[in-house]
Amino acid sequence: MDEELASDRDHKPISVLIADDHPLFRSALRQMLSEQLGFKVVGEAADGQEATDLCHRLRPELVLMDLRMPRMDGIAATRQIKQAFPSTVVLILTAFEAQNYLLEALEVGAAGYVLKHATPQELADAVRKALRGGSPINHELATQLLRSLADKRRQNETQLPSEPPNKHQESLPRSLSEALTPRELDVLRLLAVGRTNKQIAQELTISLATVKTHVEHIIAKLRVSDRTQAAIRAIELGLSGKQQH
Repeated sequence: MDEELASDRDHKPISVLIADDHPLFRSALRQMLSEQLGFKVVGEAADGQEATDLCHRLRPELVLMDLRMPRMDGIAATRQIKQAFPSTVVLILTAFEAQNYLLEALEVGAAGYVLKHATPQELADAVRKALRGGSPINHELATQLLRSLADKRRQNETQLPSEPPNKHQESLPRSLSEALTPRELDVLRLLAVGRTNKQIAQELTISLATVKTHVEHIIAKLRVSDRTQAAIRAIELGLSGKQQH
């Protein structure tokens, strides 16, 4: 698996930025990543502001972001980084699977999370998965988070029934339908309700390889960094209902 990832990226090391306010934890994380083939820690940040500054200077492919930091927390830093560099993958570092924090992190652009007590192999697998467009989130929690986001969106629509739609928002669903094929829209709708690639393959009666190809195309066309953000974009555009044939 390590060789496959290195080959995919022409043997270039994967640049990683670590953002955490505990120096000892950052040091341990750096050592864990340096022992894995294909990873290069290009910078360390002690707070969110420093993380955003380093992203502008170093342009890392992936940021490991703690949530609670001084000056600027991980949520605000993730928002700024994703706005400036949409293709940069942000993985949240967390000690607990706290749904409210993780939901907020996903909303501002995080691809998923990795637990702070993860083993070196689990950490490396999470990073690889995120860089391949995957979502390193426990499946049950991912489904809960996506449902919560969909519920939140519906509540906002109910609370603001008379607000005229934003002109840009009006054009998005139309352009999305033009950009994605009917089958890609089917896959995207299933992503938005938390289906795994295997489940999508079964529901649409297509191969797993075909699903992976569709997901890659969706991520590229939506200009997002991973499947989690593709699912969130679908929810934002109201595409999380049943697939159309």
